[in-house]
Amino acid sequence: MRMQLTKIVGNGRLTNLVWPKSVYSSSFLKPLFHQRSLSEYSTLSSSHLWKMCSPNGVRVRGTIQSGAFPSSLLARRVFSNALLQGRRRFPVKHCNRRSFSSFPWSSFLRRLTTNGVVLGLIVTNAAVFILWRVAGIPFMVKNFTISVDNILSGRLHTLITNAFSHINQFHIISNMITLYFFGTAIGRYFGPQYLLKLYLAGALAGSIFYVAYKAFIAPLVHKNDKRGLPHSMDPALGASGATTAILLLYIFLFPKKTILIDFIIPVPAVLVGVLFIGKDILMVLQGDRDVAGSAHLGGAAVATVAWLQKRKGRFGRF
Repeated sequence: MRMQLTKIVGNGRLTNLVWPKSVYSSSFLKPLFHQRSLSEYSTLSSSHLWKMCSPNGVRVRGTIQSGAFPSSLLARRVFSNALLQGRRRFPVKHCNRRSFSSFPWSSFLRRLTTNGVVLGLIVTNAAVFILWRVAGIPFMVKNFTISVDNILSGRLHTLITNAFSHINQFHIISNMITLYFFGTAIGRYFGPQYLLKLYLAGALAGSIFYVAYKAFIAPLVHKNDKRGLPHSMDPALGASGATTAILLLYIFLFPKKTILIDFIIPVPAVLVGVLFIGKDILMVLQGDRDVAGSAHLGGAAVATVAWLQKRKGRFGRF
């Protein structure tokens, strides 16, 4: 769950830890590559092809059409030679647009694995957790928390960096347990790249929801936060928006699965989802004073969009 800075330094409730009773994996369907037609490689006409295949192009053509070609191997060789000569004499003009595969990060993304993404995210969160003990508090608040003031000051990077930031041990443990179990399940079903995109999208949406709530809605509910400070100065941090997106997408996809609460209590996934969202709405109505329920709802929105895309058959394009 995402905790606000006021919650971190004081005492407060922690949400129950949840993880799947069992993590299932499925094999991925690799895309089938269709063979390209001859016209894609050359503008050479069929009559030119036969003439290049043999000194007596007419005789070869007639032999093939009559079905009397000596062997399939020889036929393939004839076609292959014609194709190569056609490409040399009549080269195809390629588009100058830069394909996605030529970008520097494309090769890196192709090498990602589910376990590698999950481990990398956990290590990054742990590194920032240690950084809170090493770096100065003003520096960390300005660069690793999300608030209206940070955004207005131009520190837009905090929309993402706060999602890797924790200062409380129980906070980071609960988020990383959720990421490990549910993130591994999502990554095995839909791939490591999808898992990484889902984490970042949930983090970004959670930050946007929180900033929008603190800027426009919270002042209408409560004039100031519980410390008497303006809502624009109330910072929040944590991977809750990201982990909420991962958790709720798993629940939307597998509502009949069983999830263990507090390591012991088996509960249907759909019931966990209802309780989770209901609690976040209640926290928002109460002013997001201890826990940033608005950030959780941002992650829930991302999970909903991803689930709808899956139902329309466009899940992998997220």
